[in-house]
Amino acid sequence: MNVKRQDKIATVVLYLISGMIILILAALLLYILAAGLPHVSWHFLTSPARAFEAGGGIGIQLFNSLYLLVLAMLISMPISLGAGIYLSEYAKKNWRTTFVQTAIEILSSLPSVVVGLFGFLIFVVQFKFGFSILSGALALTFFNLPLLTRNVEESLASVQGSQREAGLALGLSRFETVTRVIVPEALPGITTGMILGAGRVFGEAAALIYTAGQSAPALDFSNWNPFYIASPLNPLRPAETLAVHIWKINSEGIMPDVAAVSAGASAVLVIVVLIFNLSARWFGKWLFKKMTGGD
Repeated sequence: MNVKRQDKIATVVLYLISGMIILILAALLLYILAAGLPHVSWHFLTSPARAFEAGGGIGIQLFNSLYLLVLAMLISMPISLGAGIYLSEYAKKNWRTTFVQTAIEILSSLPSVVVGLFGFLIFVVQFKFGFSILSGALALTFFNLPLLTRNVEESLASVQGSQREAGLALGLSRFETVTRVIVPEALPGITTGMILGAGRVFGEAAALIYTAGQSAPALDFSNWNPFYIASPLNPLRPAETLAVHIWKINSEGIMPDVAAVSAGASAVLVIVVLIFNLSARWFGKWLFKKMTGGD
């Protein structure tokens, strides 16, 4: 068999594998959306859940997921940005840097349930935050921080060295070169990674079962004082998220319309994650064109 024939066979095999993956993904998405979208309505998205009667919604769980996402990203984004800039632009290439980068790779591959147990022992028990949004946000920070740091580091490393040399040649300091030349050039990649990380956090469940809790107490949306126990912004209240809610209602079986609620909640979760992924790619391309003046 000649080389050209081997290349054609390999190409066909790769196309078949890619097609199978796309078909499986499409079938899974279509099944979830077809089963769940008929149950999604404005009442379903805004009303609270009900335990022993039908007709409940996911309003509080959806709000908890979004609030926890915002809080987790506010904590992890500055840390990951600073760590990525340091590792890419300032850290010397020696065994210490290699050790830190290896540790980041190992942390990024930890199962989320391990991160959840760590958060339970440290934030819930040791720091006495209890089952709360704050405990969940801190656990999600540890869960997402390695990937965000790695993304920032790789985005900065992809910037050509001539950009650094040009900034220094113009008389800019190293800090000014990084903040005014390197970071803006890498910003599309950094932004895309941050949005994808946000989608990953939104769909997380295992790490939040042991930290944010499995209950969704009634909230008073007329009182936005973060120190009020029933305030939606209170960071020390328990918060059952959408992903945890799906797992909980299917494991308990105390809801009469559990199949409909589970299907509808799953469809909403998939749609939000898809929005995060698609918007990340669109916004990254738009930002790159905006900053480079491309068409």
